[in-house]
Amino acid sequence: MSDLALPLEVKIREVGPRDGFQNEPEIIATDDKVRLIELLGRTGVCRLEVTSFVRPDVIPQLADAREVLERIELPEEVCISVLVPNERGLESAFELRDRIDEVNVFLSASETHNQKNVNRSIQESLHELERVLPRACDANLHTEATISVAFGCPYEGDVPRERVFAIAHKLVEAGAEEIAFGDTTGMANPRQVRSFFEAARVELGEEVELTGHFHNTRGQGLANVLAALEAGVSSFESSFGELGGCPVPPGATGNVATEDLVSMLHEMGIETRIDLDLLLEAAREAQRVLGRPLGSHTLTAGPVEWHRGAAAGGNGVHPAS
Repeated sequence: MSDLALPLEVKIREVGPRDGFQNEPEIIATDDKVRLIELLGRTGVCRLEVTSFVRPDVIPQLADAREVLERIELPEEVCISVLVPNERGLESAFELRDRIDEVNVFLSASETHNQKNVNRSIQESLHELERVLPRACDANLHTEATISVAFGCPYEGDVPRERVFAIAHKLVEAGAEEIAFGDTTGMANPRQVRSFFEAARVELGEEVELTGHFHNTRGQGLANVLAALEAGVSSFESSFGELGGCPVPPGATGNVATEDLVSMLHEMGIETRIDLDLLLEAAREAQRVLGRPLGSHTLTAGPVEWHRGAAAGGNGVHPAS
């Protein structure tokens, strides 16, 4: 496929405040969360997943979901998203309906991962989500469903594509407007990704938005993004600073860094409407709050454009940490 076939613009859904913060060993102070989310909201990102309504005894890092949603001040054009695991979580989201634009639900494509992640079978999860999605649609919320380990499971190995698409069909029938396919533990490769998304488009039709959610566990995150782009995908999820991961199994490191994704897309001439300098400012602040270096390459090296500016006669000096 030629470069002319690549999307001219890509939508990025920033998931760091939920996917990233929930995987930190320490509980990030609510004041810090609010400040970081508001920094992200000023970058131009169009979609921002800020928290999840989960049991605080299971994920104490997100126990302040209600307070975060009540306190954050974001530009009107930013769509605020929350993750809801079940009907109880949806009820909590409805209590703050005026603060929320989107809900995201999830399940795994392998039985073992789903059991370890949410202590349910795939069928049990589907039954729950088939109640959640219609209610979210009735409330005029945008609905996204994420299928985890869609490209391979660390416990079961290869996941049959037919199983993934069958799950996707059921989610769409229940009301999901968007399906995100997650490479939850970084097992995907570019050839697989391109073939998968080409087949998914045929299988699910043009009406369903397809989104790529890649992790950088084995350093192939951006290569997989490129493969998805070549298959016509124009929607991705990522996390500033390369925060995130998966609670199960050990070794599943963070999502593709949003600043690395934006930097690559801009260098390719693909629009994101995100200000990379402001995004790096947010990532630097997250690094300061967490007190450790983050995995983002662009955060360390700076954008290519800075070095081009230096080569053209500028001083090229920019804070990178």
